Amino acid sequence: MTLRENVSQLMPQARQELAELVALRSVADPRQFPATECEQAARWVLDKFAEIGFADAHLEVTPDGSAAVVGSRACSDPQAPTVLLYAHYDVQPPLDDAAWRTPPFELTEVDGRWYGRGAADCKGNIIMHLAALRALGEDVAVNLKLVVEGSEEQGTGGLEEFVPGHADLLRADAIIVADTGNAAVGYPAATVSLRGMVNVVVTVEALRSEIHSGMFGGPAPDALAALVAMLATLRDAHGNTTVTGLDSTRRWEGAPYPTEQFISDAGLLDGVQLLGDGSVSDMLWARPAATILGIDCPPVLGSSAAVVPRAAARINLRIPPGTTPEEAEAALLAQLRGAAPWGVHVTIEVEAIGNPFEASTDGPAYHAMAAAAEEAYGRPMARLGQGGSIPLCTVFQQTYPGAEVILIGVEEPLALIHAPNESVAPSEIEDMALTEALFLQRYAALQR
Repeated sequence: MTLRENVSQLMPQARQELAELVALRSVADPRQFPATECEQAARWVLDKFAEIGFADAHLEVTPDGSAAVVGSRACSDPQAPTVLLYAHYDVQPPLDDAAWRTPPFELTEVDGRWYGRGAADCKGNIIMHLAALRALGEDVAVNLKLVVEGSEEQGTGGLEEFVPGHADLLRADAIIVADTGNAAVGYPAATVSLRGMVNVVVTVEALRSEIHSGMFGGPAPDALAALVAMLATLRDAHGNTTVTGLDSTRRWEGAPYPTEQFISDAGLLDGVQLLGDGSVSDMLWARPAATILGIDCPPVLGSSAAVVPRAAARINLRIPPGTTPEEAEAALLAQLRGAAPWGVHVTIEVEAIGNPFEASTDGPAYHAMAAAAEEAYGRPMARLGQGGSIPLCTVFQQTYPGAEVILIGVEEPLALIHAPNESVAPSEIEDMALTEALFLQRYAALQR
């Protein structure tokens, strides 16, 4: 049988295993789901990879308390290159259960797609790794290493802290980070650029307590109005992010994100305009983007005729390669403090920062992956950016400066990762498993 036929015959097993993994509610936050769910998911991953030759697979506890599955599988040639396979088994919380068309932790097929939390991000990528290696069987001419972490979605940095102190454990010539995806179903792509991030919570205080808006409103400073004025400085009238000191004019040089496709993927309502004076690709992958994630203030329902004494907002600032998170943090904090009106008291908590990432695309591993994707899909592999952040990629790059880091995966815009109704196209699991299997064959041949 051909490699393609091998992968195809493995798809019923892939579906069954993805169903088992999705059923484990591995949200790495014990306030929402029991920690035992993550423990069971880690054990599931460990057992499956142990079955296919990772005899030393074991759990490593990382500094944030989460467990990473680590293992290795040697080939017969000790001089062969080493490939590290990465994924994560933890998932985002389901958010609003009522917004799901299907049970979030029960893999359900609807119109040819498989729905469930983590079906694409990132349990589908774990299944992709398994299918690729099973399709190859013993015919793997590279040394393999594995790390599947358990707290990527929480942003607590467990594996990022673990890697530098255990560099030899995961050292490899090529690192396949399976946590991104393609331009669309059937259109292969490697992600070559990731934005970094700065997450802050800004709190504004103006009064000791609520006071009657009729008796005091007017001269009394309104903390919520002050916060709104501060947040308004983060964008101009065209929607461009305007944080002084950050470049909002850069252009994206890779494959474009078609405007109409983005409008459809993002679900814009009729008549709503896109933001910014650049292309969709410019705005997503080459420029900073500030998003207000939430505001603490009185809700409309139940609010009273009172001047608000205190308000807070969580802000997420995404930054492209070329800007450090330290630079972005300093610029954002300076702008917020400088924009605070009326002498209100401002405190800012920096919750998390992450470095942007830019991949090298001129090495043998990248060329092998591009050729493998074109063979599997029948069309060239595009180079995409991604607006999300994976700080671990920069840690890999800094810890292993000679290694090629390649980002691929089964996700694509219709997957709705992090949102209700997350799903995966089974064809993406099949085609990406074939791509990875072909890559391992080609990369081994290039190194001989």
